[in-house]
Amino acid sequence: MSYKGIGAILVITGCGGFGLSLAAAYKREEGLLRRLIRVLQFMRWELQYRLTPLPELCRQAAGETGGVLREVFEGLARELDGHSAPEVYQCMLCALRTSRELPGSVKKLLRQLGRSLGRFDLNGQIQGLDAVEAACRERLTALSSNRDVRLRSYETLALCAGAALAILFV
Repeated sequence: MSYKGIGAILVITGCGGFGLSLAAAYKREEGLLRRLIRVLQFMRWELQYRLTPLPELCRQAAGETGGVLREVFEGLARELDGHSAPEVYQCMLCALRTSRELPGSVKKLLRQLGRSLGRFDLNGQIQGLDAVEAACRERLTALSSNRDVRLRSYETLALCAGAALAILFV
């Protein structure tokens, strides 16, 4: 097989892999949003019925989820325990700096959560949790609409772009 043929195969494979990675990132964001919604519900229930202190609430929230969200909530609990910043929002920013794997939309929602925790009375914090949960649901609905068509389009367009590049190079 010639170098041009091998190069064409590599270009098509690389572009196809890029399309698959876009689809995987899309699915990952959906999963993170679902887990974040469950954590927010848990936090709301803990605040309403047990009045759990914020650092302990974050540790418990970390126990309710896994992966990168667990790391963020554990980091937030550590920052709150260490009083590294005067506000919860600053502690949340410190916790988010350590996790680079979060999609931008999830980081934005977690920053919004950091703005409402610890600032207001119980009702205000619960309203803040509800607002973040509503924003999560809105983003999840936007991602879920035409999901199958969108994922197939990512994969197909990437393969077609790879084939077009291969044709141009050969």
